[in-house]
Amino acid sequence: MKIGITCYPTYGGSGVVATELGKALANNGHEVHFISSSIPFRLSHVTGNIFFHEVNVLSYPLFEYPPYTLSLTSKMVDIAKHAQLDLMHVHYAIPHAASAVLARQTLAAEGIHMPVVTTLHGTDITLIGQDPSFAPVVTYSINASDGVTAVSDYLRRETHEHFNITTDIEVIPNFIDTDRFHRMDKEHFKQALCPNGEKVMVHVSNFRPVKNATQVVEVFARLVKNDGLHVKLLLVGDGPDRSTAERRARDLGVYGDVRFLGKQDPVEEILSIADVFMMPSGSETFGLAALEAMACGVPVVASNIGGIPELVRDGTDGFLNELDDVDGLTASARKLLTDDALHTTMANAARTRAEETFDISRIVPRYEAYYETVRERALSKA
Repeated sequence: MKIGITCYPTYGGSGVVATELGKALANNGHEVHFISSSIPFRLSHVTGNIFFHEVNVLSYPLFEYPPYTLSLTSKMVDIAKHAQLDLMHVHYAIPHAASAVLARQTLAAEGIHMPVVTTLHGTDITLIGQDPSFAPVVTYSINASDGVTAVSDYLRRETHEHFNITTDIEVIPNFIDTDRFHRMDKEHFKQALCPNGEKVMVHVSNFRPVKNATQVVEVFARLVKNDGLHVKLLLVGDGPDRSTAERRARDLGVYGDVRFLGKQDPVEEILSIADVFMMPSGSETFGLAALEAMACGVPVVASNIGGIPELVRDGTDGFLNELDDVDGLTASARKLLTDDALHTTMANAARTRAEETFDISRIVPRYEAYYETVRERALSKA
């Protein structure tokens, strides 16, 4: 098939999933066209059957804000016509689904049929999409899509609860390439960061307030200051709460044992030296960063919210705690850092969970089958 994919190019779960899906589809012989404002973070280069098309936004004095949604629509129409796309798959409802639906309608006026699949990822439903300024268009775009998927059953339920959805939503979870994400021998890297044999806690996020990065620092400070554990904390990513987390580390007197590493593409190398992965999020529709850690054999300590329980099995792959329960998060991390037998058991379970349930080879065929179903259904209506 010839498939168009639109996603946000920035450092975030929806863009990562969309990019990795496109690369996997290309490996399976499909022709994939990425349409975005800039080249996606995980798309380091194009290959023979992967193409990138940049959306150019018109700057004009009349416009207070550049009309990206319309520019995206026009680019979708152009690529669909000249690349003869069989299907357009958009990730994140705002504004991609609206642009795709409008592009489909524009093409239909010329006798060209291009089905639209929309994948819902999280805050497009649980936060931004519920704003009254977006909700009517989000509802219409979802219902007007030829196919809709959600990355967790939790997100599917949330969508039906908060929007008047009349179409079916297929749950296809996020996935991981366990060949890429596995525990590697990075002893030289660990020795450089932990010269005295300290254990390692890791947090990976875009440092938005909902990720609760400061709670990670709080937990770490308690383990070091109160329990006297020899641990280092690695914080990967960047965003508005990074400076807040840095200040908190200084205030608690643990800044010297914390490393802010910024955005890192080969995050699997960092996860390979981790002993505990922390995810105390206030909202999480799946938890892709946790899955990456599990694939690298790192037990997860997380909030018991959203779609995380569909990924992490409490007491098996890691520990789930009530939201904002810093005492519970600390106790869970302490168990994993002080009980080597427990850690080994959970680390092995986490890796097995990633391989047997969420490996890319198990999930991508579900997307391919869904594409065929949507395409046949759309063509039968044409």
